[in-house]
Amino acid sequence: MKKLFGVIGDPISHSMSPAMHNDLFHAYGIDAHYQPLHVKKENLGDAIRGLRAIGISGFNITVPHKEAIMPLLDELDPLARAIGAVNTVVNQNGKLKGYNTDGSGYVKGLLEEISSVRDKKVLIVGAGGAARAIYFTLAKEGPQLLDICNRTVSKADFIVEDCPYLVPARALDIQEAEKILETYDLIVQTTPIGMLPDIQKSPLSIHNLKSGTFVSDIIYNPLETQLLREASNKGAGIQNGLDMFVYQGALAFEKWTGIEPEIKRMRDKVLKQLGGL
Repeated sequence: MKKLFGVIGDPISHSMSPAMHNDLFHAYGIDAHYQPLHVKKENLGDAIRGLRAIGISGFNITVPHKEAIMPLLDELDPLARAIGAVNTVVNQNGKLKGYNTDGSGYVKGLLEEISSVRDKKVLIVGAGGAARAIYFTLAKEGPQLLDICNRTVSKADFIVEDCPYLVPARALDIQEAEKILETYDLIVQTTPIGMLPDIQKSPLSIHNLKSGTFVSDIIYNPLETQLLREASNKGAGIQNGLDMFVYQGALAFEKWTGIEPEIKRMRDKVLKQLGGL
């Protein structure tokens, strides 16, 4: 019987996950289908009960459900529990186990562009589930400074306080971060601001950005956000969210199937879907 996989989120129509994973199922001869599932916040509990009932083999979770889904699962991987967010679920003999592949997927992609995070001064923008995963994973890499800014500073504070790795850090509001933006060697944008359809929006002003800073935005649709365009014009190195998306997807696929997929194939498929290849 064909296995069913999927991704739940709100919005979800922009996701490239179905094209990427269905191509992998075809390439590796797996009788399975990956379906996008549009689920509103208020319907999350009903959705998970429904997925259990139909025996879904596994699924991904994207905004805004990465934290809210945790109490609805049977088991959590220790890393996902520490991060406080889940983006991948595996059905293990009827029990739903949650994992987080965001942080490790992000760092794998980042290190294709820069040699090391060690001794760099880093700013994370945003304090949601992806920000938390990336913050913890980058902290493990030993940066010189790892600040985080958010409109609601208390959410950023929680991430700093909960981080299991000792690293110099501050929780800032957006305006504070904008004033000292020249401090940072690496800026990581983790919010949905700038994603389709609101492509003209940017999460912060980069007036004080110094040339040579590396700016990474985890959004991959569009491939160049307003933030990345402005950063590039100021002499910054830039990276969109495609590499993080591909690597976290590869880690999820491996958990579902036991197969380590070909990264180039995944990247090329997403680029083709986005019209960039």
